[in-house]
Amino acid sequence: MDPLDDEDLHQVGSHRESDVASNDSGVSSLLGTEDSRSTTSSSDISGGSGSSGEIPTAVVAEAVVPRLVCPAPCDDGNIGGEEFSVTLMARERCVGRKNKGITWGFTSIIGRRREMEDAVAVIPGFMSCTCDHVGGCTASGSRTSGEISPVHFFGVYDGHGGSQVAKFCAERIHEVVAEEWDKLGGGGDEWRKRWEAAFYSGFERADNEVVTEAIAPEMVGSTAIAVAVSGCQIISSNCGDSRAVLCRGTQAIPLTVDHKPDREDELVRIEGGGGRVINWNGARVFGVLAMSRAIGDRYLRPWIIPVPEVTFMTRSEDDECLIVASDGLWDVMSNDEVGEVARQILKLLLTILLT
Repeated sequence: MDPLDDEDLHQVGSHRESDVASNDSGVSSLLGTEDSRSTTSSSDISGGSGSSGEIPTAVVAEAVVPRLVCPAPCDDGNIGGEEFSVTLMARERCVGRKNKGITWGFTSIIGRRREMEDAVAVIPGFMSCTCDHVGGCTASGSRTSGEISPVHFFGVYDGHGGSQVAKFCAERIHEVVAEEWDKLGGGGDEWRKRWEAAFYSGFERADNEVVTEAIAPEMVGSTAIAVAVSGCQIISSNCGDSRAVLCRGTQAIPLTVDHKPDREDELVRIEGGGGRVINWNGARVFGVLAMSRAIGDRYLRPWIIPVPEVTFMTRSEDDECLIVASDGLWDVMSNDEVGEVARQILKLLLTILLT
């Protein structure tokens, strides 16, 4: 989304909607089904609303059985009964074994701009690691912690001021994240911290390289949302106002929270650092940028920062598709609307395949 341009398109991190509807969007839709892969391109958490909303926390179901009576001897020598209750934890079902491949597609629409400023990155199988490094589940019959799980990478980068930073991010972020992940150790209970650190360092490196390699002028930047999909986890790293929404059953669950200048914690951070948020065609940092975090945009440091927020979502057999898109989609459609359209398309495709 260009500054002042009418032709625009569980949570970790210290800091926490709205701009004009955009005409540009980058959309990546992922389905955890078969090995087939498809791409299309044109001219170039339980949600429920178009706002960013809170990320829902996972709930582990408990099954409470009736009180049981266990025979036990009484003081008088007769057989009596001792009551006790048992609480059973519902066992999670492993979906990792079905993660042999992934079906995906994307589309980008330039809108009214003269240049497409958005970019998409899709790297199937960009990493292979043992299940204990991607939150491998512990259900009976699940993968062992030493079994290899492929990890697929999907990124959407919404550029503003030019296309240079978005294109650079699409080419580079997955590489630096993988490099940072390899540098770090830690499996078992430490796997989340390893992924968080890899995304933090990877985004910081990419941002620094924009400057050191003279990728773009200081007024050019891009949002960055990167999603790593394994057999057991969906790991999302977001910097800016692009969004990832998971369609699970009848729900549209936001996996990320938009970084908008008027988001309460972001507003406190910006104003606490001497910056200002001005309502000029929507809330904008110094009346210019409609997001509060981005790669690039050095002229607005320290108020615009390249620090992502990283979230984790355990995979479920009820997962239907994952939609990763820029604000060009989310500014004009709610999470539920997008989820319903996706479901209708999936039903149509299934009908075609079965006829």
